[in-house]
Amino acid sequence: MAAENPGGSSGGGPSDAGDNASAMTFGTGKKAKGAVAEHAFWDKQPVPRLDADIPEGTNEPIERVYENIKQDPYSLPEGYEWSDIVIDEPAQLTEVYDLLHENYVEDDDAMFRFDYSREFLVWALKPPGWLVTWHAGVRVSKSKKLVGFITAIPAEIVMRGTPVRQVEINFLCVHKKLRHKRLAPVLIKEITRRVHLQGIFQAVYTAGVELPRPVAKCQYFHRSLHPKKLVDIGFSYLRKSMTMKGMVKLYALPAEPLIPGIRAMRPDDVPACAALLRAYLAEKTLMYPVLSDEEFAHWVLPREGVVFSYVVPQADGRVTDFCSFYRLPSSVIGNAKYPTLYAAYSYYNVATSVTLQALMKDALIFAKAAGMDVFNALNLMENDAFLEELKFGPGDGSLHYYCYNWVTPQMDPSKVGLVLL
Repeated sequence: MAAENPGGSSGGGPSDAGDNASAMTFGTGKKAKGAVAEHAFWDKQPVPRLDADIPEGTNEPIERVYENIKQDPYSLPEGYEWSDIVIDEPAQLTEVYDLLHENYVEDDDAMFRFDYSREFLVWALKPPGWLVTWHAGVRVSKSKKLVGFITAIPAEIVMRGTPVRQVEINFLCVHKKLRHKRLAPVLIKEITRRVHLQGIFQAVYTAGVELPRPVAKCQYFHRSLHPKKLVDIGFSYLRKSMTMKGMVKLYALPAEPLIPGIRAMRPDDVPACAALLRAYLAEKTLMYPVLSDEEFAHWVLPREGVVFSYVVPQADGRVTDFCSFYRLPSSVIGNAKYPTLYAAYSYYNVATSVTLQALMKDALIFAKAAGMDVFNALNLMENDAFLEELKFGPGDGSLHYYCYNWVTPQMDPSKVGLVLL
């Protein structure tokens, strides 16, 4: 199956020094024959070099003390100015939506482009503790048009047993016509400065390309829900040995979920589900978020058209399992018949009373019923346990996880317990 190449769930974290804001093409750097790729911007940042030898057991900041943090914003090219983006204001939210819709992550063949909804952006950018100053925009001084954007949100991430207060960086985007202005490196430095002013000196981010230096490399897998549409839009292909009728039959699913009693998650399920997730991540993974009940409620409770979550209750009322996925459509560029690809992305899942395969099969059934065309999953956490059995196919896309100002050896994808949007 062909991958949808907008490589990560977002893929819009900090990339390399060029001004292409797409994680698929931005930041590949130049590579001399027989040499490690050059990354002019990142070689000056507190991140390990690609060829660094990181001893086992290393797990610490690269720069422990920051002094003389810059108090004033970084300079922009003449004719541009900084702007804090107030997501609560509908007009500014629409500006962000329009910028991302027209200029954000595309696949290498320019067939698909992420289409984050306004509701998704509010969910992604306003978790507990969010700051308006961490939604940094660049505007044209005369017209006030928004042409650049980058964000940070607060997080506590455990790194190999060490809780680290940090931020998640996302939505780096520069208008296509202005990428020669080299705004992206300035956006990265400015959001770093703003985060430093709050006393936070670490960050996590993802990209579809390899930069200095990944802490993990995950692969995308895709499960067809509407195979005919996926073939028609070029997302996947029909093997020579298979007819379309046979392909539809191969990926057919029951109309109703199979686990008795499975239902949508409710607010009163949050304490039990949050405890399940905290215990699971601490036991099974090495890099994972620490989520309070309030944060879990924000991220995992159902939101119409955005995030979908389901629980398995027992006869005594205890919730013992849950699954979740979020909806992230992509525009199908130049396709009048199918302008939108509706994709579900596996999120956080914990199975204790049923198998993970059974739980995720019901997730597929729920996703299809909600109108999704494809269900995407990374091979992180214990996802490998269900990918083959549930007929997921490997995609072309990889997602690299990075830590800013933190050094630790690369870990297996199964030890990653963090999903970035």
